[in-house]
Amino acid sequence: MTNPESRPNWVGATGPRFVERSPHRHWLHAEAARLIAMAQHNAFNPAGGFFPLDEVGRPLPPKAGQSGAERLLHDTTRTVHCFSVAHLLGTPGADRMIDHGMKFIWDRHRDGRNGGYFWGVDDDGAINATKQAYGHGFVLLAASSAKVVGHPDADRLLADITEVLHTRFWEKSPGATSEEYTDDWQKLSDYRGQNSNMHLTEAVMAAFEATGDRAYLEMGESIASLIINRHARQQGWRVAEHFTANWEVDLDYVGDPMFRPAGTTPGHALEWSRLLIQLWELGGRKHDWMPEAARGLFLNTVAIGWDNDIGGFYYTLDWNDRPDQADRFWWPCAEGIAAAAVIGSVDPDPRFEEWYRRIWGFTDNHLIDHVNGGWFPELGPDLKPVSRVFLGKPDLYHALQACLIPLLPSTGSITRGLQAGVTL
Repeated sequence: MTNPESRPNWVGATGPRFVERSPHRHWLHAEAARLIAMAQHNAFNPAGGFFPLDEVGRPLPPKAGQSGAERLLHDTTRTVHCFSVAHLLGTPGADRMIDHGMKFIWDRHRDGRNGGYFWGVDDDGAINATKQAYGHGFVLLAASSAKVVGHPDADRLLADITEVLHTRFWEKSPGATSEEYTDDWQKLSDYRGQNSNMHLTEAVMAAFEATGDRAYLEMGESIASLIINRHARQQGWRVAEHFTANWEVDLDYVGDPMFRPAGTTPGHALEWSRLLIQLWELGGRKHDWMPEAARGLFLNTVAIGWDNDIGGFYYTLDWNDRPDQADRFWWPCAEGIAAAAVIGSVDPDPRFEEWYRRIWGFTDNHLIDHVNGGWFPELGPDLKPVSRVFLGKPDLYHALQACLIPLLPSTGSITRGLQAGVTL
C-alpha cells in the first residue's frame, strides 16, 4: 500500500485553513441546511416519531408483520438532537420536530413499568424491548440538547435517563457501562463494547455542558482512560471494539455487521480522536495524554484505513490491518472530517488540513447525493451505492455534524457553540 505521505498531494495545506475561508464556511452551512430540510419535510411521522427514509427521501414502508414503521431508539433520539441544533441555527419549524420526538421518547420508548427505554417500537408498542447501553447514551444526548434549547420536558428526561444509566448500566470498578438487558433487566450477555461507551462519552460531555455537573464529565474521562489510554495505546492506537466482562480485549468476537463487526473499525478511531480533544478542552486541558492519543489515533487510522488507490475509508480491518469489509460507509468520512477539523484547530501539523480537504473531496464526489438529497450511506469497492447493511438514507446525525463541527470551536459541542452565538 502506498504511503499517503509520499504521494503528490495536490489538495495541499497552503494558505488559510478551509474553515477560515468564508466561502467554505458558507458551503458547509448550506449543506447542513439541505440535510435538515430533507429530514424535516419527509421524516415526520404523524403516528409518532420519525420515518426512516428510502434512497430518494420518501418514508420506507413497514416490514412484514409490523404495525407501522419501526422506530429505533437511537434514530428517534438523534433526530431530537439534530433538530435542537437546527433550532439553534434558526430553522423555522424545528421546534415541532423536537416536540414530536421528545413526546415519543417519553410516551413510547420509555418503559413506564420497568424503567429504561425500549430499543425498537412500532405503532402498537415495543417490538424489540431490549434495553441497550448504546440507545440509552443517545437518550442522554437528546435530553441534554433539548435542555440547551429550553424544551419544557428536557429536565424530566435528563433526570430519568441519568438515574437509569447510574443504577442499571454504570459499573464503578472499570469506570464504564455494561451493555444489554431484557425488558425486566435480566442480563442478556457478558459482552462489553466500546461503541456504546464512546457514544456515552459524547453524551456525558453534552450533559455537563447543559447542567454544569462535573460528575458527567468524570464519567467521560473514565471511559476514555479505559478504552483509549489503556487499550488503544496497547494496540498501537487501534481501537478495540469488543471486550469480555472483565474488560479484556476479545480479538475473536464476531457480531452484528452494523453495530458489532469483527476486527477494528477505522471510523471509531477517528471519532475518538475528535472526542478526546473536546474532552481535553472541557476538562481544562489537564490530561496531557488526550491530545497525544488523538493525534496517534488519527494519523494511524488514515495510514491503515484509507484506500490510497480510489479513496474512502474501509469499513473494517482485521487485526493485521487488512481490509475485512471493504465497503465505504458515509459515517467514517463524516467522523474523519470532524476529527481533522478539531485536531487541526489545536495542532499546526499540516497533515490535518490535508486530510480535511481530502476527505471532504471524496465525500462530495461520491457520498453526497446531489440529485435526491442526503448522503449515500454505503458504497461498494467500485464506489457505487449498495444496500448491504443500510437501507435508504438512514441518518442525519453524522452528516450534519460533519458540516457544523468544523464551523465551531473545539472547546465544546455543536449546541454549546451555537448557543454561545458563534458566527457561522
